[in-house]
Amino acid sequence: MKKIGIFVCQLLLICLFAGSASASPAGWSPLLEAAPLLNILSTQESVRVLHLTGDYDAAHIPGAVNAPYARFRGPEDNAGQLPPMTELTTLVQELGITADTPVVLVHAGNGPVDMGAATRVYWTLKSLGVEQLAVLNGGLAAWQEAGFPVSNEPVTVTASSFQPEWDDQYQATTMQIEQMLNDSGTQIVDARPAAYFRGEQSTAARAGTLPGAENVSFTQFFAGNRMQVPTTLADTLSDTLDRDSESTVTFCNTGHLGSINWFVISELGGFENTRLYAESITEWAQDASRPMMNEP
Repeated sequence: MKKIGIFVCQLLLICLFAGSASASPAGWSPLLEAAPLLNILSTQESVRVLHLTGDYDAAHIPGAVNAPYARFRGPEDNAGQLPPMTELTTLVQELGITADTPVVLVHAGNGPVDMGAATRVYWTLKSLGVEQLAVLNGGLAAWQEAGFPVSNEPVTVTASSFQPEWDDQYQATTMQIEQMLNDSGTQIVDARPAAYFRGEQSTAARAGTLPGAENVSFTQFFAGNRMQVPTTLADTLSDTLDRDSESTVTFCNTGHLGSINWFVISELGGFENTRLYAESITEWAQDASRPMMNEP
């Protein structure tokens, strides 16, 4: 009996340490303010901070690794497309990221649009299997406004051997969108400003929006260049979207602004089965046979 008791204790310890290895740092949340991030970085050496936009050489959070947003984007004719899986694998390995690496995504903080870089990379890394992700609210600008230190020293990290596998549960493809247009259980959300939704402005081959879409502009989630507090965001979502909907799909022109809505609805709002149409209107509008709403 004594040996059995010792074995059980050993097993419990193994499970405890296995669970704690992937546990989020204390104070962690998908949307981090500058002060909690400073505390996390002062106590957790394993956290990887990625500098996505802005001049890395001029100023970045100490310890942050340069990870230009463009490396997570597609070709010039549609930046919303995903890079090949081989390129994404090389990228996350170069950044020293594994599935259980806590990763903080930092944009320059130039405004709400800029935050789309952080939310799009968040979506990409989550789809690649990275389990602990956070966005710095207000980006580097908020960090500096708080009076926290910056560095201009480049940071190198040891590459990982992580072999990510793409999880498509957060992505809606063009083919899936074609099928969803006749699905009453899916709410389709256009994250762009109203003028694009109404077809008055366009950067795509055709103006307009997806049939049946409702316009929930990303701008309403912000106060200045920072995202509003989660309680306010929850109220906004309750007023605009149906939580009981079977699924929600967000989109924009190239999956940049749409990723902001995806982040708010899925990660902060807790809506289940929320997907991002990464290629968005830029790809959809290229085929003249695909229907558009509000097309002039």
